[in-house]
Parts: sequence; C-alpha cells; structure tokens
Amino acid sequence: MNVRHILTQVLYVILFSLISLLFTIFIYILREAFVSHTLPEVFIFNTKLPKQDAGCTSLEFNYQYYKDAIGNDNNNIYGIYVYAEDTEFLDLAAELVNSNGGDWGYVLIPFNISTDRDFEKWRKVFEVLAEKHLIPIIQLNALDLDEIPRDTKRGAEFLNFFDWPVKDRYISVYNEPNDSNFWYGKADPKQYAEILDTTIDIFKDINSNYFMLNGALNISASGGNGTIDALDFINQMYSSRPEVFNKLDGWASHSYPQPNFSGSPYGSGRNSVRAYEFELSYLSSVLGISKEYPIFITETGWAHAEGLSYNPSYYTSKRVGENFKIAYEQVWLKDKRIKAVIPFTIWYPPPFDHFAWVDVDKEPFEQFFEVKSMKKVAGTPETLFTGRIESNDCN
Repeated sequence: MNVRHILTQVLYVILFSLISLLFTIFIYILREAFVSHTLPEVFIFNTKLPKQDAGCTSLEFNYQYYKDAIGNDNNNIYGIYVYAEDTEFLDLAAELVNSNGGDWGYVLIPFNISTDRDFEKWRKVFEVLAEKHLIPIIQLNALDLDEIPRDTKRGAEFLNFFDWPVKDRYISVYNEPNDSNFWYGKADPKQYAEILDTTIDIFKDINSNYFMLNGALNISASGGNGTIDALDFINQMYSSRPEVFNKLDGWASHSYPQPNFSGSPYGSGRNSVRAYEFELSYLSSVLGISKEYPIFITETGWAHAEGLSYNPSYYTSKRVGENFKIAYEQVWLKDKRIKAVIPFTIWYPPPFDHFAWVDVDKEPFEQFFEVKSMKKVAGTPETLFTGRIESNDCN
C-alpha cells in the first residue's frame, strides 16, 4: 500500500467523520428549533482534531448557544451595584437579588475601558456570574479622550472574549456625563453625543448582542457647580446627534429620592424614585421621540445614618429598608417598562459608606435583610448552553 493510498484513506475517514458530525449537529438543532419554535444561535468554540486509536477515528466538537425559556419571559428586576475586584460581592449580590423565589437578578459592574485588560479577573467574574445566575450590566468609565475609537474597540473586543451568561450584553455608556465630576472636568453634551454614537456603532459591529444604554444622567442637577441641567443636556445631545436616541436599546436612569437622598418613596418628578418618568416624558413630549425604551435604573437609593461615622441627617438603615419595600411594591414592580433596579452600592469606603448595603466586614445593613426577604420571581432570560458531540468511525 503506497503513501498516496494511505493519505487518501485518512482523508476519507476525516471527511466521513466531519459529515457525520455536521449531520448530528443539524438534527440536534432542528430538534431544538421544533421544541422552542426558534432556531438557536450556535457558536462553535472548540473543535479537537481527529485522532486515531485501535482502528477508530474520533472527532470531538464543543459548541454553545443561547437557549430561550419556552413560553416564559419572567424578569427579576432586583439588582445591586458591585465591583469586579472582589467576587465576594457577587456572592452577596446573589444572596440579595436571587432570594425568596428569585433567579437571574442583575448586577452593575464598572469597567475601565482604557486600561483594564485583566483577563483572569474578568474570567473569574463571568464564571461566577454564570454560576450564581446574575445578569451583568457593564458600565464603561475612564475613557481616554485622545484614543476614543482605539480604546472603545479594544474594550469591546476584550469584553466580547468572555462567555456572557445571558444573550443580551448590557452596556451603559459612561456615568452622569452632565456632571463635570464624572466627565473629565467639563460636561460637554455635543462631545458626549458623538462618543455615545461612536461607542454604539463599534460595540454593535463587534457583537450584535450588545445591548446599549446611555450613561445615566445626574437628573437632580439643574446647572451650576460644574453640572448642566439634565434636560438641557439631553436637548443639546439631540441637537447634535438626534439619530443616537434611536440607536439606544434602552434608557438608563439615576432615580434618586431627593433632597439629601432622603426623599419619600411615594414622591414623583425629577427628584424622586420616579425620575425616569420625568426623563421619558421629556424625550417623547418635547423632543418627539416615539421609541419605547425598556428602563434600567442603574443607580438609586437612600443614604442611611449608619457608617464609620453616624450621620443623623439620614434615615436609619431599617427605615431605608422600609422605603425600598414601598418603592419596589408601589412603583418599580408595577411598571412593566422597568427591566432592572440597581441600588448604589454593595459597599463603598467613607464617606459614601452611608450608601453601602454591607459594612467593611461585609456584614449587611438592615435594608439588605428587608429586600432579601421580599418575594421575587425567577427570571427566564436567554441563557448560555454549552454542549459536546463526539463522532467515532471504526473500520
């Protein structure tokens, strides 16, 4: 038997294995489509080269796709603001938002788009997110204004490398850009509109599953002290790039109960837990934007008196918990436009420890237990499914 004949036989075996494998995958996908009434989106991520052993040729094929919950679109709106640097915060988040019947609650995680390329840190984060059934909202920050396209593309590619636990990859494009404290020393609505437009285009080009949100505004700001009135900021954005509002997949809002982060849970208007309504009303009635946005409240909450230093100007954490219960039951859960409510924050050093849900020793404040005890629903997003198919051909 000459070498050419042997090579021909090997190629035939490989071809047979590939055809057999593809046929198996095709049948499997058709079965899934028949059951779920939709064709699953398949992502091939690892194929082992054929190997021969005792006259048999085997081929291993790993695949993944996002699988929808059949006939069920429940959403668990409960969430919390956390940080990638400590995955224990994710454990606490799961304890809080997936309690009492809940599943697939939300976490917001800041991401330094210009310099954070810590693969191991983020690999662990996404691993824990999947394990704990937490839906991430990644909030971009720390953009280098001299390297906008480069850093945006690199950041989007970096985040795209990981296995997101759900199909929708939520991205909030920076934070309170109408406040100079969060926008490089000078709020600039025209500049932000351009950056938002560019960011949406770059992220969507890399992966269409990126779900793009604006950077929530400081809605309480009415001008002065380095801020631009939120409505004026929106108006100037619209004058500069009106098309960007239709590119957004959802609307992010910071709906804080004011004044002094101590307002009533029953309040309304721009300085309340209903601030998102105020923003949407302006978008539709003044700017004529007809798009109906799903709402993501990416910051909210009451400051509590407890902390490193007791501050009697704030409510007690017990009262804060009672306020959250009212806001959830009387406002947020009743509004079906709301996808997620993300209180700020799981933990923060002084003086912002008055917003924290756990202390420096990771012991919860009273509002943690109040919200944890509230009845929740099991969310049913399209979740990542991973499988393996092996094909064997024996002579």
